[in-house]
Amino acid sequence: MSGIEIRPFRRSDREQVTRLVNVHAASVIPGAAASVNAVLAQFEREPGEVIVDPWVAERRPLVAEQGGSVVAAALLGRYRDEPDVGPAYRKTGEIRWLLFWPLAPTGNPFWSDGRAAAEQLLEACLGQFRQWRVSQAHADGDLPVAGVYGVPEQWPHIAELYRNNGFVAGRLEIVHLADLTRLPEPGPPPLPGLHLNRSVGINGIRLSANLDGTCVGFIEVDALETAERLRQQPGLADIGNLEVDPEHRRRGIGTWLLRSAAHWLRLAHVDRLLSYATPDETELLAFVEHRGFTEVTRTNRGWERSLD
Repeated sequence: MSGIEIRPFRRSDREQVTRLVNVHAASVIPGAAASVNAVLAQFEREPGEVIVDPWVAERRPLVAEQGGSVVAAALLGRYRDEPDVGPAYRKTGEIRWLLFWPLAPTGNPFWSDGRAAAEQLLEACLGQFRQWRVSQAHADGDLPVAGVYGVPEQWPHIAELYRNNGFVAGRLEIVHLADLTRLPEPGPPPLPGLHLNRSVGINGIRLSANLDGTCVGFIEVDALETAERLRQQPGLADIGNLEVDPEHRRRGIGTWLLRSAAHWLRLAHVDRLLSYATPDETELLAFVEHRGFTEVTRTNRGWERSLD
């Protein structure tokens, strides 16, 4: 086996790193992919992360090269230690993602698998954190692809790497995906006097169910793809919020809102919809599972370890 070199990312690595990103993404969300430009853009900033992105002081992509090929890659970030930064993020470092090939190419005598390279790469990440003098290390798998974050269950090699190096996982989240072409049309309102309003919401377009001038429920959906990513991963949106007033639940309002949102998204040529929930959100889980959503992953996010 040839030697392993840990080094900064070079622009000539872009196709290999993007392929590494996309094969991991597609194992979680069917057909998921990021363009080369989307991957490179994440190395500079993440405008979609409106809260934490301004807190990042610097980013650094690293790769592990073995036998002339990139077998592992990581994106690091350092958060500022200043009053405007959230207390939990001050003076911390984050592995935004770390990926590697867990299996060796058949018939290649110069490349076993990427595990040894990934171990060395992770050690280099921790070494960079120490140089930055951060006290806490966070780790995740937030790729520039919708619905792929944390360490999904489809990445046991990444979870094993983190655990073996002292990281402890945080909360579990469950991700569901619906094919909007299979959801029925909304049909008439389920209650007399109920009508639909469309407006700008906190997490996308808000569709509100109004009864006698009072909002009794709403859903917010956001089409996730920029024009750049649309060429790679068309037609994907997610549910930002879904709420129905407790006094009006179990009367078909939630289903009507979901189907109305699906109808609106189909007009924009969006054909898939993501939903996120924690295991204790049993009502939401039951709701989406009974309305055509399929569970695609369970992901652990918020990995961390001390550097003291």
